[in-house]
Amino acid sequence: MDTAARNEGREPLVDRPIAASAAFQGSAEIAEARDMARDFLISVQAQHRLPVSVRAIGMVELVVSELVTNARKYAPGPCLLDLEIIEDAVQITVWDSDTTLPEVHAADAERVGQHGLEIVMAVSRTFCVHQEAVGKRITASVVLADDAR
Repeated sequence: MDTAARNEGREPLVDRPIAASAAFQGSAEIAEARDMARDFLISVQAQHRLPVSVRAIGMVELVVSELVTNARKYAPGPCLLDLEIIEDAVQITVWDSDTTLPEVHAADAERVGQHGLEIVMAVSRTFCVHQEAVGKRITASVVLADDAR
């Protein structure tokens, strides 16, 4: 069979994004979200041969944990996690149903708790919040390799 004919109408593999998505409902699934992020990056390294540092895996797990924890804590219903490789970074997007935008506090060593977004912003290359008709999306990107800028 002709390979071109067999693949007619399908997008080429090289043009497909390297991405993964999942919905999370309960607080116990925060660990599953971290595991998904780690497994995604390990597969990116193994299957796509992109450099992914151990530090990057840890930072992505941290960002996913903080964002999914906040979504589960402050928004009713499920949250959605999207991971996508864009150039030399992984873009992490968490959607939740609460339209209230998060408040980023100034650094304060005396404050107990509510340091999650400070941490996310400190380890991420980019951070942004998009208000949507239903809920909001928080997006952060983390470089894949330590020497990437």
